[in-house]
Amino acid sequence: MTAKINVSKLGLFTVLPIAFVANVQAKNPQDSGLNISGVLNGYYQNSEKVLSEKAEGFGLGETELALSGAVDNAFYGKLTSVIESADGDTEFEIEEAFIQTQALPNGFSVRAGRFMSDIGYLNNQHLHTDAFVDRPAAYRAFLGSHYFDDGVRIDYIAPTDIYWAIGIEAFKGQKLQAEELKGEAKSVGAYTFYNKFGGDIGNSSSWQLGLSYLRNENGQAFAAEHHDDEADHDEHEDHHNDEHEGEHDHEEQAGHNHGASFTGKNLFSADVVYKWAPQGNYKYQHLTLSGEYFRLTDIFLAEEIEHQSELDKDHQAWYISGVYQFSPQWSTGVRYGRIDTYHLHEEVLESASLKETELQLSYHHSHFSTIRLQYTHQDGTEMFLPTNENSITLQFIMTLGAHSAHQF
Repeated sequence: MTAKINVSKLGLFTVLPIAFVANVQAKNPQDSGLNISGVLNGYYQNSEKVLSEKAEGFGLGETELALSGAVDNAFYGKLTSVIESADGDTEFEIEEAFIQTQALPNGFSVRAGRFMSDIGYLNNQHLHTDAFVDRPAAYRAFLGSHYFDDGVRIDYIAPTDIYWAIGIEAFKGQKLQAEELKGEAKSVGAYTFYNKFGGDIGNSSSWQLGLSYLRNENGQAFAAEHHDDEADHDEHEDHHNDEHEGEHDHEEQAGHNHGASFTGKNLFSADVVYKWAPQGNYKYQHLTLSGEYFRLTDIFLAEEIEHQSELDKDHQAWYISGVYQFSPQWSTGVRYGRIDTYHLHEEVLESASLKETELQLSYHHSHFSTIRLQYTHQDGTEMFLPTNENSITLQFIMTLGAHSAHQF
């Protein structure tokens, strides 16, 4: 990250966190030390939700332990481990283990190792920074909640009057791999390209617009196997019947599987964010409005299917949200989202949709502690049954130790 070079081009809300990070990164290794931080994330939820990783009852959300610091004056490094527990299962995972250059010229930077992709608006942010207990359904369906993987990234921040960041990434892509591939998976399976633009509007407002593309070389399912393999057909038929009998398997949808639930060859997305705080002082009062749209295309390899034209459908998803902090210790928010997908049944694509409405009220004793109460209503069809599900979640998020500031 070359924040020193480009900080004059960044928006109000972007300058503050990057300045903090730059201050950490600019230190010599002899005096920078090692930053150690932890995030405690616990919850109680009265019922399961479709596509959610949180189970009914008490559970441990994504709880982090992170180490970070300057390696020397050329490299920065970070290691983030995650523990998550729900429904009797405890998982441990390395979410981040990367190095990043901090001295390349002309606005370039390179990151390598395991890290979160910079596509979309929310994906590059840790889950505990969200204003709601779960990522939007669009992320849970298409990106496994948040997409992190092993790979490399090249970033460039242009010397323009507005903030303009361009990046390309290459990943292993295993988390986005289709369940039924034709042939072996490619070792480098996912490539991304993104643009982010941003700026200030007066002294109190900032905005950001992003456009992203992800090409998934292992994302297309081999649809022909559904009718060629009798066993698979029977299994699919049984599953279909279960759905119509209202016996949808929540465990499969929740799955505690950090991979994507729906895959395809091309994922296009657009995001827009607007933030407001009186005179840029977000401590006492601020408003954030955001929205994202995703379109996932080429979901099947249809070359051996008789009715190829019937398979030419796309998944799509979107959400809009508004979060208002009306006092230093209280905030509230509302979010509405929808996903529209297709699944194959006897060479015919059947549509399914899920609409999700969320309301939350949060108490912040300080910047490091949040207690959140959220109501969620889900209305699904077909594979997202049952319909009209209501759930209540009580969550706490506590941050310990030094923790770097977050993205815009």
